[in-house]
Amino acid sequence: MERLELLRNVCQDASLKNLTHTTVSKFVLDRIFVCDKHKILFCQTPKVGNTQWKKVLIVLNGAFSSIEEIPENIVHDHEKNGLPRLSSFSDSEIQERLKLYFKFLIVRDPFERLISAFKDKFVRNPRFEPWYRHEIAPGIIRKYRKNRTETRGLQFEDFVRYLGDPNHRWLDIQFGDRIIHWVTYVELCAPCEITYSVIGHHETLEEDAPYILKEAGIDHLVSYPTIPPGITLYNKTKVERYFSGVSKRDIRRLYARFEGDFNLFGYPEPDFLLN
Repeated sequence: MERLELLRNVCQDASLKNLTHTTVSKFVLDRIFVCDKHKILFCQTPKVGNTQWKKVLIVLNGAFSSIEEIPENIVHDHEKNGLPRLSSFSDSEIQERLKLYFKFLIVRDPFERLISAFKDKFVRNPRFEPWYRHEIAPGIIRKYRKNRTETRGLQFEDFVRYLGDPNHRWLDIQFGDRIIHWVTYVELCAPCEITYSVIGHHETLEEDAPYILKEAGIDHLVSYPTIPPGITLYNKTKVERYFSGVSKRDIRRLYARFEGDFNLFGYPEPDFLLN
């Protein structure tokens, strides 16, 4: 309840309005997955353990009878996973579900999430997603790398420069829906416009996951997959290491963009990076 109260208070703070409010656009409705059978809406925030929650919903929707049976390639295949997006309903059906259903999302420290997105999409880059390395990375490098003659792949500092640029929008439009891995929680889930029932935190997922299942009334039907110990904890050392090559100016610009997320969800301002 404290998390929801904090969220409500920050949503009402006029000085942060530009950073905390958005419209419930098709982009937002595309992020919300629907389980009509149990009246649940889940807003997907990539890089926060969402794959497991999608598996939970796939089982609840009846496409598979257990989480273990779901092939990895099906989870994100929206033709085959049996998980409709809220955007696929009519306006009146959308409003009804937003009003009556149990709604939740999961968040984590905003900067740690960006590191996770960078590692996953540009360092480890799975073979089946070549566009991150071949289209998005060169696009960012062309616009943001100071030393153009340097031909190394995308560096974290290039990525931060792009994200913190107030004029990042034109690149975002070029990149399309692939930006979901690094845009703000505000842009993804409209937490000040949609009244969420529960906000889970990645850092406390071991307690939060069972709580969410219980609150949604489905704890007797499905359980959240086992969480390897320590995997969800905030890693300050890792954050410092990644940001060590980034200028203070670029870090401050990045924080200015994500400040709404830090405030809405109670994450402390990363002083050790900003000052």
